Amino acid sequence: MVTAGGRTNGGGAPRRGRDRRARVVRPTPGRERFGGGAAPDVAVVGGGIAGLAAATALAERGAGVTLYERERSLGGRLAGWPVTLADGSAATMSRGFHAFFRQYYNLRGLLRRADPGLGTLRGLPDYPLRHGGTGLYDSFARVPRTPPWSALGFVALSPTFGRRDLVRMDPRAALPLLDVRVPRVYEELDGVSAEDFLSAIRFPEAARHLAFEVFSRSFFSDPGELSAAELVLMFHIYFLGSSEGLLFDVPDEPFPAALWEPLGTYLSGLGAGLRTGTEVEEVAPAPGGGLTVTADGRPRRYDAVVLAPDGGGLRHVVARSPRLCDRRWRERIGRLRDAPPFLVSRLWLDRPVAADRPGFLGTSGFGALDNVSVLERWEGEAARWAARTGGSVVELHAYAVAPGADRAARQRSLVEQLHRVYPETRSARTVDARHEWRSDCPLFPVGGYTDRPTVRTPDPRVVVAGDLVRTDLPVALMERAATTGFLAANALLERWGVRGQTLWTVPDRGRSAGLRALVRLARRAP
Repeated sequence: MVTAGGRTNGGGAPRRGRDRRARVVRPTPGRERFGGGAAPDVAVVGGGIAGLAAATALAERGAGVTLYERERSLGGRLAGWPVTLADGSAATMSRGFHAFFRQYYNLRGLLRRADPGLGTLRGLPDYPLRHGGTGLYDSFARVPRTPPWSALGFVALSPTFGRRDLVRMDPRAALPLLDVRVPRVYEELDGVSAEDFLSAIRFPEAARHLAFEVFSRSFFSDPGELSAAELVLMFHIYFLGSSEGLLFDVPDEPFPAALWEPLGTYLSGLGAGLRTGTEVEEVAPAPGGGLTVTADGRPRRYDAVVLAPDGGGLRHVVARSPRLCDRRWRERIGRLRDAPPFLVSRLWLDRPVAADRPGFLGTSGFGALDNVSVLERWEGEAARWAARTGGSVVELHAYAVAPGADRAARQRSLVEQLHRVYPETRSARTVDARHEWRSDCPLFPVGGYTDRPTVRTPDPRVVVAGDLVRTDLPVALMERAATTGFLAANALLERWGVRGQTLWTVPDRGRSAGLRALVRLARRAP
């Protein structure tokens, strides 16, 4: 049930967002937790955000939980691991920068379990964007956060988006931005690419690179291949549908220390078993009921299973589980695709970048370089290394790299583009460099919505969670992972008569009644 109002979510953690129009999604009524009888045993496959959310909701209500994670640490695509630098320093490497937006109500609620005040998150003062072709900067620091003033403020303050550009736009083509609803946005726009949608609007080229490609790159996808429905949903979540704004928080230490180790300790305290470094090989119906999960060659029976690995992990488990759910469902999972490869390059430099460089800078028009982070601006580990050595820790991202690209050449190219963006780095010596190539993020291609799994499957004992899962709530990226993790737990708890997790989302429709009426009229017009 979805209603407005209220001040707490499941687990007793208060909602901290500023948007009074945020929506609360209440679970099916039931008892608070499992009683004195035997509680069900649940296997959670995947220790990323989705799996951790599902495990948390289940364990808090007294279910027996065993979480399987094939890597040696929790966090999934936000995991970190220790490395030793060329100068002998201990450091933590990861897959790179992630922004924790204030709209991520359910992810932040998960993190509050181990950090009630979210003291490990710190806000960055701006979200600057720089265009290489024009040298122009856009900034969200002074843009109002409440729609429609956010959009008007962006136009008024942006050097890349003038009044003439606004006049040239096709208002009818832009109407879907004004009243976004799920799943209707997919019914209307999943068959259109993000690139074609922007071209139809006649969105100005420079502003298009900065204001929209930033969103599409968040999906590690080229705008020509990304579904316009995902792009429009993102615009609703961050800009026209929410008053939380586009500024965000980042962890003040590497992901393991700041987030996952404390949350793992919390789960262990609830009695959950955490089996890291353990890959699930097969899930099958068990004789007499339940399901058998085989890991490390050893089968174990459970009452239910949450499948929450990344897309490749999900396809692998399903392909090796020929009796799981039904054939049609397994074929749909097999058709899921990963986004193109991406590169994260982290450089430990022997001298600092200029003091006025922001902690995070989005870029366009600098070859494959999509953003630059100066980690010592917010991360304690990097700041301590920089203070001790007099250097800087700089991270570079390239999203949606062509699969056949020369990786060594692309790594060199990113460093060359860094020299263009921050010329003072040309004279710096690289103490150490680490390059992470990955290709395990979900692709949301044109027309791909119907193949994506939902939380529920043909077998009510099996549920799915993750950022690739489709849901009728306006969520995306890390927040979709956390939300579907809680929804997966709720689907199982509902079967057992236990009340699940209360959730929050941004408003589920356009904020202005007048604009919504205009959209309805336009849709009726021939």
